[in-house]
Amino acid sequence: MKHFFIIIFILATSFAFSQNKNQEDVKIGLVLSGGGAKGLAHIGVLKVIDSLGVKIDYVAGTSMGAIVGSLYASGYSGKQIDSIFKDVNFDKIINDDLPRAAKTFYERDNSERYAVTLPFEHFKLKLPSALSRGQNTLSLLSQLTLHVSDIEDFSKLPIPFFCIATNIETGQAVVLDNGNLAQAITASGAFPSLFQPIVIDGQLLIDGGVVNNYPIDELKAKGMDIIIGVDVQDELASRENLKSAPEILLQINNYRTINDMKLKSKKTDIYIKPDISDFTVVSFSDGRQIIANGKKAAIKEMDALKHVASMQTGKARKSLAIKPVDSIQINAINIEGNQKYTEAYVLGKLKLKRNNKIKYKTYIEGVNNLAATNNFDNVMHELTPSKNMEGYDMHVTLKESSITTFFKLGVHYDDLYKTAALVNLTKKQLLIKNDVLSFDFIVGDNIRYNFEYYIDQGFYWSVGLRSRYNQFKKVIPATSLLTDEELETINVNKLDMDLKDLTSQFYVQTLFTKDLSLSLGAEHKRLKITSETILTGTSTEETTFENSDYLSLFGKLKFDSYDHKYFPNSGFYFNGDFHLYLYSSDYNKNFSEFSIAKATLGYSYSFNSKLTANITTQGGFNIGENNNPYLNFALGGYGVDFINNFDSFYGYDFIDLSGNSFVKGVITLDYEIFKKNHINIAANYSNIADNIFDDGEWFTSPDYSGYAIGYSLETLIGPIELKYTYSPETKNSIWFFNLGFWF
Repeated sequence: MKHFFIIIFILATSFAFSQNKNQEDVKIGLVLSGGGAKGLAHIGVLKVIDSLGVKIDYVAGTSMGAIVGSLYASGYSGKQIDSIFKDVNFDKIINDDLPRAAKTFYERDNSERYAVTLPFEHFKLKLPSALSRGQNTLSLLSQLTLHVSDIEDFSKLPIPFFCIATNIETGQAVVLDNGNLAQAITASGAFPSLFQPIVIDGQLLIDGGVVNNYPIDELKAKGMDIIIGVDVQDELASRENLKSAPEILLQINNYRTINDMKLKSKKTDIYIKPDISDFTVVSFSDGRQIIANGKKAAIKEMDALKHVASMQTGKARKSLAIKPVDSIQINAINIEGNQKYTEAYVLGKLKLKRNNKIKYKTYIEGVNNLAATNNFDNVMHELTPSKNMEGYDMHVTLKESSITTFFKLGVHYDDLYKTAALVNLTKKQLLIKNDVLSFDFIVGDNIRYNFEYYIDQGFYWSVGLRSRYNQFKKVIPATSLLTDEELETINVNKLDMDLKDLTSQFYVQTLFTKDLSLSLGAEHKRLKITSETILTGTSTEETTFENSDYLSLFGKLKFDSYDHKYFPNSGFYFNGDFHLYLYSSDYNKNFSEFSIAKATLGYSYSFNSKLTANITTQGGFNIGENNNPYLNFALGGYGVDFINNFDSFYGYDFIDLSGNSFVKGVITLDYEIFKKNHINIAANYSNIADNIFDDGEWFTSPDYSGYAIGYSLETLIGPIELKYTYSPETKNSIWFFNLGFWF
């Protein structure tokens, strides 16, 4: 019956039109509402509209409706848009997860250590203005609309288009119908608190759904005769579903939009309402089902849509043959908004040159490099066709961050350091524009700190000063600390070691590429190792094994193209370290000049989207007559970012194996059983002892081996991991557990 009345209405409308105009003059408008992930239902509707040959003359949209609608208006078919969104990683879009490769080594260390970062100005903590800057959203939409980047008047697009945004300062709706298309739809979809506001023509804009989530009146004003509308907004929730503050706030926000729709739905000639009751604004993982529900809703209105198509005697619109963007010619680079940071600094981070042909991927990488510095609230970019020559001009508009002080937090637990809570204070631009000071204070079972002051010169020589204090207690084999003579005298198998390490470095660093760095510097280390050793009967006394200061020179060469620190799917890793120890206060009266060299080489390869293999080899040795064992290599346990020459080894406890030289190999297979949940198995093998490179022992079959199987979960605070390990030599099994980022 509903369809009957719709068709009668359209017949009557078309009869009235025929009195004054030809049938081909009937104008069909399409309005698409906002709704976050629920807006993916628009794609299903568009696929039906295309299949029936309905020609759309004008498109209007808000938020996700603006994004889908703009792609349709710029020449994509519903089927093409479906293919585009099938390949989009919405987690990276929403979280503004810039690729690891876009960050410098210093920036990677910071992003892979802290769970929470809060602005801290004038001794007051603030909340960030949004969870995401929308950088990945803008980059994706810029790429998808590059073929119409020469069109500033949106009415000149293959299908005329406009979208709605909200002026956050006045609360007024803003019709965006000209300018840069990608920026306009990014503003229309800037969901409050999720994405930062976008500045366009001096107006601070957010999601248009705040004031007008279904711009049917504005579309009718464009001279449209028949309106097809797709509404993916929520209905009002019942009391059973109002049990949290966010749910109540969303209900309050929905009062206006739902009341508006009571009137606007009646103005819509063909009103399509997909079933989105089981989904939320962030249900992007359910995208296939949401699109299918949109298609189902459109099929219910098929009779009315077919009749609209029959009223159009002209040919139905054909989608454009839009070729994927591969390479672009950059002729000019124009930079605006930079005050504290020079043009040379910006160009250095972009790593783009004028009058140069580059891969589009390289263009996006350059923008990400600049955004990853976190020195800018917004990095707005666009490409416009160059005048009188082939290629594009790049325009970059920057909004420099006014916040230079941050308060950061993290938590961690592992079987060596035990519980730890991290409090960090970071200050940028302390003395000069491109410096940063960072201080970590770690409380828990073992008090620690990390201090660093770094002057970032990019590919020029940067300068750094760091200090790090570590301490932990651990029961270890007595052979790791005692000589043969001492073992005969004391006659113990295990020692309760208490280690305290204070290391300070001054260094210079240069980048050859964003993944390759060279560091040179000088180091002071104070190392104290004590133990409560049983002497006679039941009496105990603290025994000091080491209490010396060391001075050394060092060099480090590091290459890191892993796409993830903890769960890499691709990339190479190399870390070479050489220390020349020139001086010691020599607590044990046995120091002579010596050197320590070590290196790690790793490679990750993905067989498919789920299964990854990681192969790592390591080795190290002493050079010179070093009679002091306290800086020797020590293997055992599981962990990341150990101090000195400690490293992990499955099947053995921390510091169970030691020597002044070693080789080690590890192979790990990681299977992501479902999103952010990993099952991993690993095997490691090693030879470690004194002088194994002198007698060829390093090249023999391994003396030590161990195996592990574990479960890992990626979380906001870092990985949570549980591993069962076993060694066939000792016939012992050991469990290891860690929670949170390592620091």
